[in-house]
Amino acid sequence: MSSFFTLASTNTNKTDTPITLIPCSEYQSWFEEQTLEIQTWLKSNHYEGKGYCILPSQDGSILRVIYGITGHEGFFIAGDLALQLPPGQYFIDEELSQQALSSPSALLNFLISWGLSCYRFAPYKTNRNNKQKPLPTLSVTSNDLIDEATSYIDSIALVRDLVNTPASDLMPQDISSQTDRLAKQFNAQVTHIIGDNLLKQNYPTIHAVGRASVHEPRLIDLVWGDEDAPKVTLVGKGVCFDSGGLDLKPTSAMRLMKKDMGGAAHVLGLAHLIMSQNLPVRLRVLIPAVENAVSANAFRPGDVLTTRQGITVEIDNTDAEGRLVLCDALTEADSESPEIIIDFATLTGACRVALGTELPGFFTNHKDVSTGLIESGIEVGDPVWQLPLHTPYQDMLKSDIADTLNSAPTGFGGAITAALYLQLFVSQETQWIHFDVMAWNNRKLPGRPVGGEAFGIRATFEYLNQRFR
Repeated sequence: MSSFFTLASTNTNKTDTPITLIPCSEYQSWFEEQTLEIQTWLKSNHYEGKGYCILPSQDGSILRVIYGITGHEGFFIAGDLALQLPPGQYFIDEELSQQALSSPSALLNFLISWGLSCYRFAPYKTNRNNKQKPLPTLSVTSNDLIDEATSYIDSIALVRDLVNTPASDLMPQDISSQTDRLAKQFNAQVTHIIGDNLLKQNYPTIHAVGRASVHEPRLIDLVWGDEDAPKVTLVGKGVCFDSGGLDLKPTSAMRLMKKDMGGAAHVLGLAHLIMSQNLPVRLRVLIPAVENAVSANAFRPGDVLTTRQGITVEIDNTDAEGRLVLCDALTEADSESPEIIIDFATLTGACRVALGTELPGFFTNHKDVSTGLIESGIEVGDPVWQLPLHTPYQDMLKSDIADTLNSAPTGFGGAITAALYLQLFVSQETQWIHFDVMAWNNRKLPGRPVGGEAFGIRATFEYLNQRFR
């Protein structure tokens, strides 16, 4: 059971502190119904119905916490309340919070966002520098509700942990180990194709990108679920550190490149969610895991690589390596003709320029998929935004000596040309979604600290859940 919650009986422990959720629009009418003592206390604390306020009892202990909901919190309805309250045990007074919890998913969202706000990444903090106050816990009367909330919290925390971990401790072999642990937890099977075996089994572009590193490149392949269930395949870019290769990144652009395996983190987090909620699918997860390093045997601008599919690629820029490792994995994913392929990648800065860092962009080759995914994102408060697979831009990838370039010489439309490159490796009849995500919070938001972040996996899970459940 999650440390954020305790299972309570229907008769909540009398020592637990109640939390009343009040829509801001209803605060004045609620205020007028309170005792003169409470009204005086609220006025003296200049509380106007937004955020939290602690109401004291006559003996000085906490009588109740009131929490004003503006309606703009969305999924993160709990905000950072868990970080603001004193340590102790609390419970949601559902009877007095009915208006704030009128949505069927509001209570679940409160629990999930409560847990996510408690997230801490502190394995590298010494005890001397890590003196953080104990966190409060929330009493919940439904074990099923705790389990469902915890499955989301653990899935998103897994993404955050992986992205936050320094490259010194998260190289391809470490992603392999993490996948093995996940497989053991959910009784899945994993295979690893490592080093020169990539060439023997025809994954040449994964090998080419990763061969310059002392950490051997690999393709990680996890399979779970009933063989006869609909096939859902996830592909995640696992570039554990991206120096840019011989087209070396400048210092400022390299600083956060530990997060370039964010796509791998996303598919592992989504896989955790799918398996923990026992979605009736045949799940396959493919992660090409490499380090894009600089060495005497690094691939070069102007080289021509032959992909698993047989398409030849002229290297315009070695810093466009993510699409190279993805294309071999997508070819393998497509070979099984799954119901849908979904890939996640921290692929282009161009997508961030178009949409900012907090809105994940996606591309798809099927209109119905797009509509369902967008609606699912709106429903669960995890917005995603479609960008176009504008085929005339394919001309930007023309090569004089090979079938295609790996990146367009111009920076314009960079997210689109990257997606068009990937589309070459997926059959037209195969439904495919490509996510181009930041995987990082540049600013602190309620429930979302600065650092690694999951984008779009709740929307994607909801879409899959509605489609295959």
